[in-house]
Amino acid sequence: MRGVCGYATVLAMFAAPALANDTMAELKTGGLAYVRTGDISMDDEKLFVSPTEVKVDYIFENTSDKDVESVVAFPMPDVQGDIDSMVAIADVDADNFLDFTVAQDGKPITPTLQQSVTVAGIDMTAQLRAHNIPLLPLSKATLDAVAKLPPDVLEDWTARGLTADDEYDNDGQGMKHHPTPMWTLHTTYWWRTKFPAKTKISVQHRYKPSVGGTVAITFAGDDDYKREQLKTYQSKYCIDDAFLKTATKLSAAADKGGRTYTESWISYVLSTGANWSGPIKHFQLTVDKGNPDNYVSFCGTGVKKTGPTTFQMTAEDFYPEHDLDILILNAASQN
Repeated sequence: MRGVCGYATVLAMFAAPALANDTMAELKTGGLAYVRTGDISMDDEKLFVSPTEVKVDYIFENTSDKDVESVVAFPMPDVQGDIDSMVAIADVDADNFLDFTVAQDGKPITPTLQQSVTVAGIDMTAQLRAHNIPLLPLSKATLDAVAKLPPDVLEDWTARGLTADDEYDNDGQGMKHHPTPMWTLHTTYWWRTKFPAKTKISVQHRYKPSVGGTVAITFAGDDDYKREQLKTYQSKYCIDDAFLKTATKLSAAADKGGRTYTESWISYVLSTGANWSGPIKHFQLTVDKGNPDNYVSFCGTGVKKTGPTTFQMTAEDFYPEHDLDILILNAASQN
């Protein structure tokens, strides 16, 4: 385990590509998006990331002598329709699929939901709304609605790239053709905020992260795939020799019938903090690995263990340069 680097403002979210059948893709999530300004600085940010919750507490200061009114936004991760998608979303049928909440100075804010759908960068929202198709491509309601479209509409949508034909047996009655949504959903929650002159305000937001993972340790071993995976992980999660040695032992023990370990990945967009005026004056990151028997690795400096499952980094005048990617090796429960 080695440290962390990061921040919590983001202008765009990206869904990770779908992976193999024994793998789930996480959705990279981040913090508040804001139009670049020289008037609003961030005095303090406390970021907490765990497999079950992300909590961010900010203190902003309007350093100018006039009130500043602006729109602040939280872009949700893009959701890509895909035949083999296994994105880890707890409530895939909900618009607010990460249970995002926001408050300012302790008072809850009801943000406005804005959604659109694109294929190859072309806005297709009107086409879906014209046929009363829900916009979230992975939901059961959307799949059911698409299946009821007239054949000529489906043919047109397939040509446009909105849908693709998938063939499988879902009811024991033999192989059947199923039209599958292939569009990308873009979701943003936004609200209007006033930053009073020469005044500090606090903003808090909470949500459930999308956690991807595997059914085994995929980077510790001698085969070509694991060696290539290790190169990626060393760069992305800053795996050091001690962590690799531990993972190798755990993987070998699992192969011999011992306790199994799985991977979890949590990603958080940190690198666009430059939208605020100056550096983050006081930054604190806490990562909770969830279980004392788990292992965690992420990139950064000055990280200290602060509890049985928590690790913390602090920085002054912090300029975020990289996003935060966390790798957790999860210990299987023992009977």
